[in-house]
Amino acid sequence: MSFLNRIKNSAVSGAQQSINQAARQVGNAAAQQVAGAISANTGQGDNKSWNFVFAEIPVNLEQLRSLPEASLSEPHYAAALLIPALCLWTINQQEAIAMINFLKGPEALSNRDIQFMNDRLKGKEYVAPSYFVGATPQNNYEPSEPYTLVISTNPYSYAQSGYVKLFMSSGGADSPRPLSVRQKPSTGEWFLWEQHLLSDIRPPAAQDPWA
Repeated sequence: MSFLNRIKNSAVSGAQQSINQAARQVGNAAAQQVAGAISANTGQGDNKSWNFVFAEIPVNLEQLRSLPEASLSEPHYAAALLIPALCLWTINQQEAIAMINFLKGPEALSNRDIQFMNDRLKGKEYVAPSYFVGATPQNNYEPSEPYTLVISTNPYSYAQSGYVKLFMSSGGADSPRPLSVRQKPSTGEWFLWEQHLLSDIRPPAAQDPWA
């Protein structure tokens, strides 16, 4: 079963289940199994990278909020949690919007933002999964398991106080793509500010007549 089909099945299954307090307690106890772990690897100067490993992909806001990284206490947490929401966009847009709005904090997606994302992802559902390690045009952007994201900074990432510019690599692009987070001083949380992850990438082999 393909990566996106697994997400679709999980989303459908989640929508059919009633959520009660006992289920919430089980979900919280299993949070580490869903979340995996983030490990920091520090290079020279301000060049850093973090590996975020998902044992399972969250497919609704409740699952997303159960993850330790939903504290948004570090700049790279919102970046890592954005990709599952983007993967869900063409499967359950309402839930994807709820997840992204949580990551955006004080400023929700505008109608213009939503239309932009619709335009970018229509017929290109493979763009979001391309950010997982192992996803390439040759394998139709099927990521390796466990599902891993790599988020990095460079010496200019912290140039503006209260903002951090992060980078993620797509298996279908030649260079890393940026997204920015902004800190809310009153809470210390880092929220998604802007992202440039949805530009065109090389098509998957199944859609490329020259592959």
